[in-house]
Amino acid sequence: MEDKVQIQEAIKTQGEVVRKLKSEKASKEQIDEEVAKLLELKAQLGGDDGKHQFVLKTAKGTRDYNPKQMAIREKVFNTIISCFKRHGAETIDTPVFELKETLTGKYGEDSKLIYDLKDQGGELLSLRYDLTVPFARYLAMNKITNIKRYHIAKVYRRDNPAMTRGRYREFYQCDFDIAGQYDAMIPDAECLKIVHEILSELDLGEFRIKVNDRRILDGMFAVCGVPNDKFRTICSTVDKLDKMSWEDVKKEMVNEKGLSEEAADQIGEYVSMQGGKDLAERLLQDEKMSRSKQACAGLSDIQLLFSYLHLFQVTDKVVFDLSLARGLDYYTGIIYEAVLTQAGVAPVATEAQNGPPGEENVSVGSVAGGGRYDGLVGMFDPKGKKVPCVGVSIGIERIFSIMEQKAEASSQKVRTTEVQVMVVSAQKNLLEERLKLVTELWNADIKAEVMYKKNPKLLSQLQHCEESGIPLVAILGEQELKDGVVKLRVVASREEVDISRAELIAEIRRRTTA
Repeated sequence: MEDKVQIQEAIKTQGEVVRKLKSEKASKEQIDEEVAKLLELKAQLGGDDGKHQFVLKTAKGTRDYNPKQMAIREKVFNTIISCFKRHGAETIDTPVFELKETLTGKYGEDSKLIYDLKDQGGELLSLRYDLTVPFARYLAMNKITNIKRYHIAKVYRRDNPAMTRGRYREFYQCDFDIAGQYDAMIPDAECLKIVHEILSELDLGEFRIKVNDRRILDGMFAVCGVPNDKFRTICSTVDKLDKMSWEDVKKEMVNEKGLSEEAADQIGEYVSMQGGKDLAERLLQDEKMSRSKQACAGLSDIQLLFSYLHLFQVTDKVVFDLSLARGLDYYTGIIYEAVLTQAGVAPVATEAQNGPPGEENVSVGSVAGGGRYDGLVGMFDPKGKKVPCVGVSIGIERIFSIMEQKAEASSQKVRTTEVQVMVVSAQKNLLEERLKLVTELWNADIKAEVMYKKNPKLLSQLQHCEESGIPLVAILGEQELKDGVVKLRVVASREEVDISRAELIAEIRRRTTA
């Protein structure tokens, strides 16, 4: 009984949370999340007969997409796919689950987020965590040494979902990778060009692409006195600099990871630097950095990369940023991340900046990331044969939520179908004629629709066109049938013109492709 009272109290409190969010006009996702919690609490009470009530909700960290949201998604996917194809990529697909051992040990500290499946028939399986490791497994298994591929598919992470911030347990990834032995930095520069093209085309606002190199980071850690066995764990702490202040990052390094304060301070000097080709040149002369062979190799590649980026005309958005770490264990060379920046962002620095970037450089969130992973395929090859790879993953979910917000804010209606013409009748008993005409249009590959009623009212048919954004109406009546014509109506202007039946298809095509 006491439990029941506690649940009722919790329901009351949660109800107030939902009402408050609605009154404050919070985002739909936020409200849905809190409503789902309320429904769960109500289900715990059960019905009057004491039975557990079935709750209609999506699983935690997942969501449904309505036709309007799917229309926006398709548009984004089409933009991205056409960019990948423009750069000569082909596509592959891999299973949604892999052998558990395929995924184990590839993601560093993030391995705890892998979804393990129950043993079914003697194989230990896990849901894929990303598309890169399955790609490396695919290359090793099929002995492929050269491919330029894209792959768009869902991945799964046993994360604590924060759906209002675009964090899900099931979400799409959108990857482009170049595998093969090529001259340094040419494929890497093309990956950055692709990010630049996609973000420019989607028109999401200001963005910048941060670039660094794993070898520069490791060299920096070495010359700053970080023990070898702490490189990866310190790297994952540096990776938090976009979310935490330097003070908090330093605290984590010293108090939790056991790094000396002196080493942390030296790292702090370097990770505050941002610039371009000139910064790489200066660091090659740096007394400490020049001691590391690894760092020098990385810095030389950054110089080369910037010379190619200049030819690709994207240097306006790219910045060499020593704080960029990207946590995944499999990166071996260049790493990059694209972030959307708030309005009024300062131009990309060409000189190293001391201290953290000012308020005007605050990033809104990462929308793409990637890098070079030359050792990953070798992990799967029985002879350890390496296939150099570089790739980029577009943060599609975050892009979707931005595009959805933009659509909500704009008065422009999002069309959820592509119907070009509606076949309607002005009088009764013309169903057969409507069905004949719509069949002619379908056979001519015209997107057409007809109302599923024998005798629909003309007004309700026209209203459907206005609501759905259908641009043209083909009207049939007794007189039109006698004269061998169809009255073609333009929904927006309401102008009507008689077109002969023989010329109708050509006229519709002319009006819908213009």
